[in-house]
Parts: sequence; structure tokens; C-alpha cells
Amino acid sequence: MKTIIGLTGQTGAGKSSTKNIAENLGFFVIDCDIVAKNVTNQNDAAKEALVNAFSEKILNNGKIDRRLLAAAAFKNKQSTLLLNKTLLPFIVTEIKDIIKGSSSSLILLDAPTLFESGINNICQKTIAVLANTKIRKERIILRDNLTDEAADLRLNAGKDDDFYKQNADYVIYNNNTQVEFLGEFENILKQILGGK
Repeated sequence: MKTIIGLTGQTGAGKSSTKNIAENLGFFVIDCDIVAKNVTNQNDAAKEALVNAFSEKILNNGKIDRRLLAAAAFKNKQSTLLLNKTLLPFIVTEIKDIIKGSSSSLILLDAPTLFESGINNICQKTIAVLANTKIRKERIILRDNLTDEAADLRLNAGKDDDFYKQNADYVIYNNNTQVEFLGEFENILKQILGGK
């Protein structure tokens, strides 16, 4: 039987930095952002559904432009909900196919919308990574080359700390050093594996 751990958290909290730790402990890491990009670029049904939801203004040369899609999807909570409702079913199907095809018995799902998609239901345990808003804003401006305004839209479209505290089995704050954060993450994974 496969052990599936769900990793989620707020944008800019720094959860993607955990990948190497998980791999060193034998986990096959599925980056659900990459899955989402592939679905958006290569799945014609998903593309059609997104265009129906957000109109052709999200297209550039007939392809979905992720920047235009983000501008449309993160302008308010309703638009973000519409994005999730439209795209998540396609992503969940793809993730389940990847898990089924994997020979690894340890799977880590790095999934920003772990709870919103309902894919947390296939996870034995879930971990949420949080950080304070100022730190997250600095990180996403650097990471995604965003304007102040675009960064605020992304941050405001996300869930607050309480959402993750109520839903996740473990919560880690990534406000201090990378070494502390990664050490805490590694200890949680070892604890989960030890209690299998």
C-alpha cells in the first residue's frame, strides 16, 4: 500500500524548498503546480473549460497564457473559486493517474489546493506550511516577478492561517531560517513514517 502525504500552504510560504528533504527520505514528489501547467497547456478539454469560464481574453496565440489567466482568476474570491471549480477536476484525475503509475510506495503531493480539490481524501496525513504576509509577499514578487498590486491580489485570493490550522494534521511556520524550517519538516515526515 502507498503512503501518501499531502503538503500544502499559502503562496510564498516556501513549501517547494522541502522537495529535496522528502526525496532523500525516499518520497516520490508530485509537484501539482507542474501537473496544473501540463493540464492547462496540453489538455484540450481543460483549455475549453477555462475559455468557457474566463473567455478568450486568457488566450495568447490560441494558447492559454498563464499570466492572463492569473490576472482573471485572482482578481477576486469568486474568480478564484471559478478557477478551482473549472480546473481542479482535471488536475485531480491527472494526479491519481500519476500515483497509480508510480512504483514508489511513498508519495508526497506538493499541492497548493490540497483541501479545495478534495485530493486530501487520499492522503494519510497532511502538512501545511505558513508564513507571515510580509515575508510571503517578498518571496512571490521575487519568484514570479510580480508587481506589488499583482502580489497583493494573489495573497488576498488565498486562505488564511485558520483554514490550514483547522484542516491540516501538521502546521509549520516558515518565518525564520531555512535550516530550522527544513529540520522541522524532516522531523514531521520521520514521525509520520515511524508511526506507519
